[in-house]
Amino acid sequence: MDILHLIDRLEELVGEARKLPVGGGAVISRQRLLDLIDRMRVAVPKEVYEAREIMEKRDEVLADAGGEASRLIARAQEEVETRLKKTEVVKAAEERARQILAQAQARMEELSREAEAQAAARLDDAQAAAREQMREADVYALQTLKKLETELNEFIATVQRGVETLEKRATERPG
Repeated sequence: MDILHLIDRLEELVGEARKLPVGGGAVISRQRLLDLIDRMRVAVPKEVYEAREIMEKRDEVLADAGGEASRLIARAQEEVETRLKKTEVVKAAEERARQILAQAQARMEELSREAEAQAAARLDDAQAAAREQMREADVYALQTLKKLETELNEFIATVQRGVETLEKRATERPG
């Protein structure tokens, strides 16, 4: 679930709460509120999924590099076999095969380093964005809970004043 959607649900929960007849307080189901807060904590921002896609793309790039290296190696082996048939160029074919193999390995290593660097950078960005969104959600939830706490304290004070008034009346009446 999207974290912003969960924040909207929290706001709806407060809006749907039964209003108290005295003061500005409201009655909210504690369990529903706690469940919603739990879901907010486990909501994962889309940046994390994007980071996973980046890692998958990195794997694809590595696989492509491996495939390219395999093709280059296969081509080198074919070239070596062809040149081996011609005795006078055997040494030249072996050298060319080594060069092609070295180029293929160097290219594969370069592609691998680039893919890993890109994936790491994007993952760091996604994690930073996720931490910031979680911090903002926590701040919003804390503000909402503090407001609710204030309203509940006001309601309790109103109830206590009512009880004190009724007790005072009861003791003043001759019984």
